[in-house]
Amino acid sequence: MNLMFMDIVEKYFIGLSDKQVEQFRQLKELYQKWNEKINVISRKDIDALSVHHVLHSLAIAKVISFKEGTKVLDVGTGGGFPGIPLAIMFPEVNFFLVDSIGKKIKVVEGVSEALGLKNVTAKQVRVETMKEKFDFIVSRAVTAFPAFVALTKNRIGGDSFNDLANGILYLKGGDFEEEIKDFRNRVSIYNILDFFEEEFFETKKLIYMKFLK
Repeated sequence: MNLMFMDIVEKYFIGLSDKQVEQFRQLKELYQKWNEKINVISRKDIDALSVHHVLHSLAIAKVISFKEGTKVLDVGTGGGFPGIPLAIMFPEVNFFLVDSIGKKIKVVEGVSEALGLKNVTAKQVRVETMKEKFDFIVSRAVTAFPAFVALTKNRIGGDSFNDLANGILYLKGGDFEEEIKDFRNRVSIYNILDFFEEEFFETKKLIYMKFLK
């Protein structure tokens, strides 16, 4: 099962280090164990972890290769998605994973510790109460896009030094044309099916919105 899990990741991402391969390989067993204690992933979805959660999170890595020292905030991380797969992919990038539900952060901390991820900080907090600024904010559809922008816009700052300007990278499915109409001059939409061929991604998109100072 682990080999099949890694086959899916390595199908789309070549050149992973031995350490990264081992970390990705451990994910399924770690989440199965944690899910028995704290249900953060649906029972049926745990068997599809590699595609529905890990690969979905890594769609962001198909749009941007974060440079060393980049600060990324994962809002509403749940059990650690997209933050943990991205932290494995970009070990020189600083990831701050937040969620308002403490038991979910407990899972994130447990998985991160088991994987030896030194670039992950997890905290139970509401993003609207935070003060720190980040280069990028990532998330998987925790709310409608306009509401998410309103919640997080004051958390983006600093000078851009990546290939994309600082901003929001938001994973979302379905039809959201109405949600982005007020941001059209700042938004780019990526079809995840252009990156991954699995049927799950037929309706999945990645919204990138650049930050305007």
